[in-house]
Formats: sequence, structure tokens, C-alpha cells
Amino acid sequence: MFSSQSTGYDKYSSMFSPEGRLYQVEYAMEAVRYGPLAVGVVAVDGVVLAGEKRSQNTLVDLDTLKKVLLVDDHIGTAIAGLHADARTLIKLARQRSQIFRLNYDEEAPVRSIVVDICDRKHFHTVHPSLRPFGVSLLIGGFDSEGPQLYSTDPSGSYWGWKATAIGKDADIVRDFFKDNYDSTIDVDGAIKLAIQGLEKVTSDDESTDLAVKAKLMEIGKINEADRKFKILEDSEVEGILETL
Repeated sequence: MFSSQSTGYDKYSSMFSPEGRLYQVEYAMEAVRYGPLAVGVVAVDGVVLAGEKRSQNTLVDLDTLKKVLLVDDHIGTAIAGLHADARTLIKLARQRSQIFRLNYDEEAPVRSIVVDICDRKHFHTVHPSLRPFGVSLLIGGFDSEGPQLYSTDPSGSYWGWKATAIGKDADIVRDFFKDNYDSTIDVDGAIKLAIQGLEKVTSDDESTDLAVKAKLMEIGKINEADRKFKILEDSEVEGILETL
């Protein structure tokens, strides 16, 4: 994938190649590209995040693999890439969210938490003694501006989305969302759309057992009614799968 001209220009994250490329940032993006899939969908009354739980070792307890995590009561995140790197960034996001709450006695805007994460990611691309974070995050939540969904990449860039995917085969799922997303969708419909997006690239699995399928995905949601981000139990996911 990378030409022989990259030799020597990938020693430091802050070293540009003659073509103006930062190879270590591109390497970090490759870690995301081969990570298990994560998707996000914005509804008129909330946000849904979902992720594919995979391990190359069949002896791994999938209950210990966390794909969707809580940042604050009103914000959740989904991971694609290196989980160890994600833990550091999620810890930062949780701290910044609590600091904002203590200082202003209100919930932090979703975008401000995204900016804090991306500032830290970018910091790791401009200092030679550090390496870029090999992880992308989907950040979803509900604040005064309504439902919000953002993606962050290893360079420190971020984008707002109506529906998107990160990780392995993300392009296929984004094309699916482009054809099937409806701006009037509600949270229940967004959950079904997110599951269908995941299944676009996992439908070749041998197992048709709904309980097994439910265990291989993790889903979180937040709606306008209570503005509390909730991660669904396996039994709840199985019940949704039965309706598809």
C-alpha cells in the first residue's frame, strides 16, 4: 500500500514526506479501517450507536468486549480501531464532561466534548515523541441543539453526520445509509436501520440463531424523552432482531 519512498519519512508523526503526507497518521487510519464495524444514526428524537463485536479467538468472552460505551448521561461513543487507545480518549472525554458540569452546573454540549477529543488526537500528530491514536470514535448525544452525531479520525478531524459508519467495510454501510436513510426516522426505526447496516457486511455468518446474533452486536440509544444514553441488553437486541 505504501511506496518505497516512504522509507525514512515515517519515523516521526510530525515528519512530512515530499508528497506532503504524514505516514504515521495514515498507518493509524489503517488500524481503524481493519477494526470491527461501528455505525451511528440520527433520528428526529434521538441518536443510535451500534457496533460489531468480533474476536479472532473463539475462546474470548464477548461480554468483556465493549463496543459502545457511556461518556456522560447524555453522550455515548462507539469504537473502531485500537481499544487501548480508545480507553485513554474516553477517559479524557468523561473527565472534560464532568469538569464542565462542575463549572457550569449543566451538561456539556456534545460538540465541545468532540473538540476536546480531537484536540488531543491532533496533539499526538505534531509531537515527534508521540504517535497518533489508532482509533476513530463515533460520538452521539442529545443537548440543547437536539440529537448530535460526530465522527473523529486519527488526524484530529471531525465531522457531523446524519448516519455513518467507521471500521471495516464502512464504505459499504455508508452507501447503504445513503440509499435508505430517512430524515423523519424515529429512534426505533434508527435502531433497525443500524442493525440492517451492520448485517450488510455480516450477513454471511453461518449462525442464524438470534441469541447468537444479538451477542455479536452492541447497541446504545438516547431519546428526547429522558435524554439518558442507554446500552441495550442482549435480550432487548434479540427482541428487535425478531421484528426484522
